[in-house]
Amino acid sequence: MVTSQGTASVSFPFPSVWGIHSSIAGRTIIWGTLAINSITDNRVIGTINFQGTLIPINGFLNESTKQISFDSPYATFSGNLTMIDDNQIRIRHFILQGRFLMKPPSLHAGESGSWIATTDIALNQFPASGSAYTEQLPPVGAFLTSNILHQHQNFLGRTI
Repeated sequence: MVTSQGTASVSFPFPSVWGIHSSIAGRTIIWGTLAINSITDNRVIGTINFQGTLIPINGFLNESTKQISFDSPYATFSGNLTMIDDNQIRIRHFILQGRFLMKPPSLHAGESGSWIATTDIALNQFPASGSAYTEQLPPVGAFLTSNILHQHQNFLGRTI
């Protein structure tokens, strides 16, 4: 995909909506949707939606290392992108996973944990930048976030 300025290739689709799940010490603390609205000159802009509350995010994408980092008013997230092609069902899975640190004014300020976000598209809708992994099972969290994403889509009554 080419950014709006037409100067750089990006590894994953935008605008896009992802199911997201975060936990501290194995306890779920947040789940919802992550929207990546734009990526321009490695700058990521979007929102996280927890129980109907849109929280803005701003961050950066390092295209060469497939690393992403972004901040919300309550936490700082960092992670890596993995792509997995499922040729049997003609789907490309995009998986972001990493660590986060809660910050004030969150009640969990100072605590850290892990997060995973996923989205998927038809293989023919998005050319992979670099190679996609094939014949590899996604991490277990990918199934949970996929359910979150699809429940959100059904609730809205539309496909995103």
